Parts: sequence; C-alpha cells; structure tokens
Amino acid sequence: MKKIGLLPKLILAIIIGIGIGKLGMEVPVRALATFNGIFGNFLKFSIPLIIIGFVAPGIGDLGIGAGKLLGITTGIAYLSTVAAGTFTYFVNTHVFKLILKTGSMVADATNPEHSLLPGYLTISMPPIMDVMTALLMAFLLGTGIAVAKGTAIKDVMGEFQGIVEGLIRNIIIPFLPLHIAGIFANMTYAGQVATILAVFSKVFAVIICLHFTVLAILYIIAGIMSGANPVKLAKTMIPAYFTAIGTQSSAAAIPVTLNQTKENGVNTGIAEFVVPLCSTIHLSGSTITLVSCSMAIMMLNGMSVTFGTMFGFIMMLGVTMVAAPGVPGGAVMAALGIIETMLGFPPTLTSLMIALYLAQDSFGTACNVTGDGAIAIMVNRVAGFKLEKNAKEIFDNI
Repeated sequence: MKKIGLLPKLILAIIIGIGIGKLGMEVPVRALATFNGIFGNFLKFSIPLIIIGFVAPGIGDLGIGAGKLLGITTGIAYLSTVAAGTFTYFVNTHVFKLILKTGSMVADATNPEHSLLPGYLTISMPPIMDVMTALLMAFLLGTGIAVAKGTAIKDVMGEFQGIVEGLIRNIIIPFLPLHIAGIFANMTYAGQVATILAVFSKVFAVIICLHFTVLAILYIIAGIMSGANPVKLAKTMIPAYFTAIGTQSSAAAIPVTLNQTKENGVNTGIAEFVVPLCSTIHLSGSTITLVSCSMAIMMLNGMSVTFGTMFGFIMMLGVTMVAAPGVPGGAVMAALGIIETMLGFPPTLTSLMIALYLAQDSFGTACNVTGDGAIAIMVNRVAGFKLEKNAKEIFDNI
C-alpha cells in the first residue's frame, strides 16, 4: 500500500466505505464512526499547531530577501491568489445554482449524533488554544522572526515546522483514507452518498475549467507585459504542470518549474528568486479548489453563501496557506482553522472538505506551479530589467 499514491488510496477508501455502508450492518459502520470521532478530535487538536508551524516560519522567511524584488513578487502572488478566489466565487455563484440542488444534503448530516451513526466512544482532545489565538501568535512570531537580528527563534520555529510536517506526513495523511472510508460508510448507511458523489463529479469539472481559465488569464497578462506569445509561454511550462500532478508538491516541482521558466527567457537571477518564493506564497489553484469545494458544501447544506463571508475567507487563505509544506494536502490542512471559524463548518463537513480537496490536490498544485512561471515573467518586466542582465547586476540594482 505504501507504493500506492494518495489519490488511488482515497478512491479505494471511498469504494470500500460505500461497500460497507451498502451492507446495512450497524456494527462496522459504528466501529468506523468511533475511529472518525477520535481522529476528528485529534485533527481539531492539531489545527492550532499546524497554523503556528506553517504561518510563523513562512512570514519570517518573507523578511529575508532582496527588498524591492521581494515586495514586487509577494504583491503579485497575493493579488493573483485573491483574484483567482474572487473570480471563482462569482463564477460558482451562477454555475452551482444550475448544477447543484440547494439544501439537498440532509441538514442533520452536519450533526454526527443525529442522521449519522455515532461511535462507540469518544476521547476529548481539547486544542491548546483556539484558532484565532493561533493565528495571532503565528503573525506575532513570524513578524518577530522577520525583523529580529538573531536566529534563535527562527531556528526553533524551523524545527517546529519540521515536526508539524512530520505530523501531517506520518500520521494525518496515512490515516486519512481510513477516515474517508468511515465518512462514506456512514453517509451511505444514512442514504446520503448519492448526493456526495454527484458533488464530486460536477464540482471537479468546474474546478478544472477554472484552473485553465485562470492560467490563461495569467499568461495573457504575462504575454502582454513581456511582448511575447502567451500560448508559447504557457506551452513551455507544460513539463512543470505534469511534474506537479505527479509529485503533488510545489516544492518538489521547483527544479522543473525553474528550468522551464528560464526557457521562457526570464533572467536567471529573477527566475531563481521568484520560482522558489512563489512555490510557498502563490496558491491560486489551491484557492480555486478550496473556495469551490466550500461553496458547494455550503449550498448543499442550505448554508448562507455571501460575498462578504467568502471574500474575507479568500483574503485569509492567501495568508494562512503561506509556506504550506510540500506534502499532499498541505494547503487544506493550513486552511482548516479558518474553514471552521469563518465558514462555520462542523467536524463532519470539515472532514468532507478534506476528502473533496485531496481528491484533486494534484491539479490544484499543477495550477499553482504553472502560474509561478507567469508571475516570474511579470516580475521580470515590472522590475524593469533586460533579459541580458545577469543575476549580480539585477540584485545590485535593487
């Protein structure tokens, strides 16, 4: 099983879960529900740790760079992420009304003690702090790391980030398929699985279309700014796109992304600075997926979906997902806190959100990575440097 990728494992877990639910036997469903309750509480306990472990080092690292170039890159990347999320909201507001039936999911499904079978026991695992406290702590520590001359806190937070990455990589991710199997077994037993599967197919189709639309817009802008052919620029980045699909990690795709960005004519110094930085701060594809999945779940449960709520959520996504680790599902793990607090998702819907996101994580990552190449072209032009200048000349002029 270790040789099987995460996506095949999730698909297999869904099939097994539906099969168990179809048997109509209460004992195995409740046994899985027991695991779901324990795992869900552990996940809730981990959320503040994940926020601090991701956001604080990420903000701290942004304070170390090339001044003006850092500000230009960060600004364009954040604008791209927020614009992608906002565009997604307006598109989904109209499209989802046509393909999804509002309120079609049983309302009580948000409460595991009602329409879904409860587990045999529960184990309380209260978080060490609430989500907002964790966010404030992360911002404070990250800002302190960025402005402080010493490296002690930076080193500690770097090691803590490694611990959190290990938590996700070695505990949360390996047990997610079993968690997903339990969710689908319970939903099948409660007669809700048909609605969920319909959401999978329809929402995924919309997400992929949005990914390609946003990439097209990014490369049209990059082409206009650089005076190059947008189609040719995007075509050059195809190897990076498929590398990201295979690795499900922006960090793992950096070597290919960097090489293809240079192939597009971006100066070596600009490319070597922008691409690694954007692999942690540019998350337009992940934002599209998170906004789409959350809106679909909210509509199916008859929850209010307003621009004010979603725009605030999008703005926070651009910050909380900074430096999400190079492991599958890093973005959704970093976003769990604001999904709960800003959108009001209970544990059952949060778990469903994880399942929906992870099932297409590779495509969101591929969108992120391919967009990094477009941003590198924009930064190259905005910085005002000619392509023939070498890296030393670029950084000396900033």
